[in-house]
Amino acid sequence: MQAGDFEAVAALVRQLQRQPQAFGHAVETVECIETHISWLLLAGDGVYKFKKPLALDFLDFSTVALRRAACLEELRINRRTAPGLYRGLVAVQDQGGALRVLPADEARGDAEPAVHMRRFAQEDLLSHVLEQQRLQPAHIDALARQVAQFHGQAAVAQPGQGWGTPQAVRGPVHDCVQALQQQEEGAQSPWLQQVAPWCETQGAALAPVFEARLHAGRVRECHGDLHLANLVLINGVPQLFDAIEFNPALRWIDCVADSAFLVMDLEARGRAGLAWRFLNAWLEHTGDYGGLQVLAYYRVYRALVRARVAGMRSTQAQGAARAASMQERQRYLELAARTTRMRPAALWLAHGFSGAGKSTQSQALIEQRGVVRVRADVERKRLFGLAAQDSSAAVPGGIYTREASQRTYDRLAQAARAALDAGHTVLVDATFLNPVLRARFMALASGMQVPCRILSFEAPLEVLRARVRARRQAGGDASEAGPDVLEAQWAAARPLSAQEEALTVHVDTTRPVDWDRLIPDTAARWS
Repeated sequence: MQAGDFEAVAALVRQLQRQPQAFGHAVETVECIETHISWLLLAGDGVYKFKKPLALDFLDFSTVALRRAACLEELRINRRTAPGLYRGLVAVQDQGGALRVLPADEARGDAEPAVHMRRFAQEDLLSHVLEQQRLQPAHIDALARQVAQFHGQAAVAQPGQGWGTPQAVRGPVHDCVQALQQQEEGAQSPWLQQVAPWCETQGAALAPVFEARLHAGRVRECHGDLHLANLVLINGVPQLFDAIEFNPALRWIDCVADSAFLVMDLEARGRAGLAWRFLNAWLEHTGDYGGLQVLAYYRVYRALVRARVAGMRSTQAQGAARAASMQERQRYLELAARTTRMRPAALWLAHGFSGAGKSTQSQALIEQRGVVRVRADVERKRLFGLAAQDSSAAVPGGIYTREASQRTYDRLAQAARAALDAGHTVLVDATFLNPVLRARFMALASGMQVPCRILSFEAPLEVLRARVRARRQAGGDASEAGPDVLEAQWAAARPLSAQEEALTVHVDTTRPVDWDRLIPDTAARWS
């Protein structure tokens, strides 16, 4: 086989489909899934992924040696998150006129390589799970935890390596925009006309931020292609697979750039609420509220990437399939354009005793309205190196001291400022029973010229007591405030001032909260 011969490898793949005995294990039929850069053969309990002999601006699979190296790299990076899925490197060799799929070290050096994977049900891909309306909030929460843990353990880029610099960030965006412009067959899409100059302007404005995040260790060896079709439920637990192996520049990126792909994908599929649930959960696990400053830029870029892929797919299709790919391309371009438009920001302060339902009842609000939430219970534990669900029992002196509370509210103010500066509405989830603390955050809003309102979460004392007791018995909650804390809060409580009441929405948490009724038009009412 001639290296780089597309037709020769394509013919090999077709021949394998007709020779199920070539795989050396029980195979009745062989199915083929084709992407814009790969062929995947589904054979029995295995999947065999072949690289297409292509040389593009973002990858080079033009020789057997390059394809073999890419396969090995694919195994290395994907075994970080899904070791049970990636079995090893194989190669296809002709033995007496019959094809055989062998372990790579048993095949000739010029044999066509492939990645051998464990097969899973296609309906377990999160893209299909979502389409079948089986994707649950618990899946999103588990996924946010997994992604955050993966990012936390990933190798960190060092200044001087070339990753994460302003040039490294802006280059792929520029290349993607150019490729999209070249795909246009007639008049340029109005969406692309809007997005292209925005990318240029934002990329230049954010250059110091990109540099700062590199030096802060926020650029790591990430996944690079983190959308729903590259996530799968294995025994009910989400797993990341199919990370980008062919171009390290697309993988050594800001962790926000990685997460932004999934946020964008959920938005594109009409599930913006789940996108905001994932983002808020990821932020709670990582504490990277400063990353919100670059989130919109990366969400736009990720939409452009999907638009470009759809455009590439359209050139390899005909008829209805081509029309569908072009429609998908336009849909992603429209989403990118929408993402460039800033929404009015505001600062919301949760107010209420422990057990009032601030975190529980505000979850629907942050999903419905696209709000960033910062929780005192989570940030307090982070100050002591604890995860949200960790017990603080072993911390000498406890974590609820006056000094710890001061540091917690300092952290909340820092995170709120970062989110507001990035143009987001922010809900600070804390008791805010102290009028001095409320005044501090109202001054923050005034200084940043955004509206500030108080959401007062309320329930009778007996209900609060029952909730706090139940929460403590269940364990695993970010809040560890017990009945003694609640009683102290109730005894020291002072009513909101008349000035504060004018800014307050009262939320009765003893019944389902209808946020559309309580806050019917945020932009109009709170501007």
